[in-house]
Amino acid sequence: MALHLIKLCVGVNDVQEQVDWQQRRLREEGRVYHVTRMMPRRRDEILAGGSLYWVIRAMIIVRQRIADIEPFTDEDGINRCRLVFDPELVLVRPVPRRAFQGWRYLRDEDAPPDLGRQGDVDGLPAKMRHELAELGLL
Repeated sequence: MALHLIKLCVGVNDVQEQVDWQQRRLREEGRVYHVTRMMPRRRDEILAGGSLYWVIRAMIIVRQRIADIEPFTDEDGINRCRLVFDPELVLVRPVPRRAFQGWRYLRDEDAPPDLGRQGDVDGLPAKMRHELAELGLL
């Protein structure tokens, strides 16, 4: 069973904005990644099929498979971690989540299912899915 991470997607208002930002990075740098200060101690469990679940506007709504976790030291001599992603963003069933700092581990059994498995909500607009989830109807 894979272990996942969950993180706030700060400064992004919707999934399309995240897609646009990541496509720019992919064009400019050849890969998609996020830099964080803390290195996950459970690296091997995450790399066994784990994803990063992004919280956008207080909802878990999308995930990305984590392809690699690379420790490095930045130009200021600070140890950092680069989470390298598969460029595909996968919509998940929206789940409310309060703000928190950094990232957290997310067990596989606690991760929301992909929307592809939820045929009854696939065709709904993102805003409507978000509102229904806020009301606890999804």
